Amino acid sequence: MPRTFFSEALVPDRESFDPSRMAMGEPGLPGKFRWRNRELVVAEVLERWKEHGDCRHGSGERYLRRHGYRLRTADGLVMRIYFQRSFGRSSSRVASRWWLHSIEEESARPGP
Repeated sequence: MPRTFFSEALVPDRESFDPSRMAMGEPGLPGKFRWRNRELVVAEVLERWKEHGDCRHGSGERYLRRHGYRLRTADGLVMRIYFQRSFGRSSSRVASRWWLHSIEEESARPGP
């Protein structure tokens, strides 16, 4: 489906985290986010995935880098978001670890 790429930070609602997922070693996907002064309420998780990467120092180990989600919001947007597990030494500390990757375009959504 056609998507619009954003790569913008999301601000999670601290009161809406899912502690059951946190107990399994995953980030607790919040039930609400703020993005561009807009509240986004998670209505449904459509897909979950994990992204791994090789050790950057040549040890041959692999590390979990991101937890990804494809979800539908209460207002019908289908979004791909992710939780960035680490930022690495060379990058500056960013306040958010939750990021909006992309939004599927309106024309790509099935009709009623």
